[in-house]
Amino acid sequence: MNIVVKMNISPPKSAIHAGNKVYRRRHLLNRVMLGLSMGALIFGLFWLAWILYTLLVKGGGALSLTLLTESTPPPGQDGGLLNAILGSLVMVGMGTLIGTPVGILAGTYLAEYGQRGWLAPATRFLNDVLLSAPSIVIGLFIYAIYVSQVGHYSGWAGAFALAILVIPVVVRTTDNMLLLVPNSLREACFALGCPKWRMIMLVSYRAARSGILTGILLAVARVAGETAPLLFTALSNQFMSYDMNKPLANLPVVIFQFAASPFEDWNRLAWAGATLITLAVLALNITARNLFRKH
Repeated sequence: MNIVVKMNISPPKSAIHAGNKVYRRRHLLNRVMLGLSMGALIFGLFWLAWILYTLLVKGGGALSLTLLTESTPPPGQDGGLLNAILGSLVMVGMGTLIGTPVGILAGTYLAEYGQRGWLAPATRFLNDVLLSAPSIVIGLFIYAIYVSQVGHYSGWAGAFALAILVIPVVVRTTDNMLLLVPNSLREACFALGCPKWRMIMLVSYRAARSGILTGILLAVARVAGETAPLLFTALSNQFMSYDMNKPLANLPVVIFQFAASPFEDWNRLAWAGATLITLAVLALNITARNLFRKH
């Protein structure tokens, strides 16, 4: 005689009710957080769109070929921003050339040689501090150690200040990108008898090339619009000049001076310069992001 015993293994109603209550609470919390996140996104995009709209409305009409072919004029006359644009390109280029090798080498040490000891963590901490330091502090530092010693403002002082701003961005990016390179690639090189310096040059740098280049472009985009450090180092110049040992015209300082002036033609040039430098920085950021995403 077979006896079949049926067992009721379904959860009690109280557990089902509690589970539904927890689910509803989590679902509500999720919707609230998504709503807050979307609100924060829309809030930030609103101000960005407003800034771009204002620049295009007030500065877009002043963009012309004259802006790129003539130097800054005296009040009441027509002119452009050629000397300021060239001065900014020279100083940003020199600052990038000075700061990029230092940043890449420092980031390489942190990622490839700094696995042990206290130096690498301390360097990363100091680099983070320098990364978030106000740019005006960098300008005052270069003024104290260079400008006050030589007795005059100069393009070299501006390039040195921009180089210090470039270094922490490149260090952080190089360090992070090299740490993403799989250790199996390094071990394969060592197994073939490859020395470490050659492994870094031929394997690590090639694998992290796009990320390092992205960091360099982001560093250039950051320093391209810096005004405060250049006020204490390069100052400005109303004439066309390529002498790095003398005050050198640059776009951020010219925008600052022209925007604060009572002359309408200078105000119009300031809006045009602000539009130009904003579009250039935006293009650099988009290029850097797309380059990193592509690889």
